[in-house]
Amino acid sequence: MDMKKRITLELRNRSPAEIVELVLDNSRSADGEVEGLTDEFTELEFLSMVNVGLSSLTKLPPLPKLRKLELSDNNLSGSLETLAEKCPNLTYLNLSGNKIKELSTLEALQNLKSLQSLDLFNCEITSLEDYRESVFELLPQVTYLDGFDQEDNEAPDSEADDEGEAPTGVGAASLCVRLPELRLGSVSVSRRLNVVQAVIGRISSADDQAGAPGQKRKREVEDEGEEDDDEED
Repeated sequence: MDMKKRITLELRNRSPAEIVELVLDNSRSADGEVEGLTDEFTELEFLSMVNVGLSSLTKLPPLPKLRKLELSDNNLSGSLETLAEKCPNLTYLNLSGNKIKELSTLEALQNLKSLQSLDLFNCEITSLEDYRESVFELLPQVTYLDGFDQEDNEAPDSEADDEGEAPTGVGAASLCVRLPELRLGSVSVSRRLNVVQAVIGRISSADDQAGAPGQKRKREVEDEGEEDDDEED
């Protein structure tokens, strides 16, 4: 389905000014441009265009209230200056799985003064030496890059608590029930799935590990296999 038809479907006979969230994932854009969106979407706060074939953002309309923008799995390699011009109040931007290679490409995001979270996972830029340090230096307003801050603390919107453990009495099944609430196609989904998998692993060994202090998710893989040292009586 092309993007224009998808927008018409999502409107459901409502006016664009009534729309706060709009998900256009997996629709198709002609010539790699944004289609069907107009400046009538004055109240739009969340926009998701995952895997729609975008290679340019030049036709993105002004969206003054937009705070969260999902653009993962497209073909974007530039034109990010459009975001500062059209979406000045962005706080979250997901550019994972695009063709961003150079640090200089991100300079256009310096004018997004409210940007707090940026995802570039699976972009070529992540292979650069001192990638994380360089991005944080270039964009000092950003607190979380690819889901973690400069001290490797995970973003607080994780489905797990700050210690990476399941709340008392919560089983694996009940945790999995919450997964449909996540936005498909985003990096945060991958992150959160990893969290859930780690939590499930902890639950499975909870009887033998009762009371063991939690560790951050990213450390669990490294520590796996070190928890069998204690012998049972």
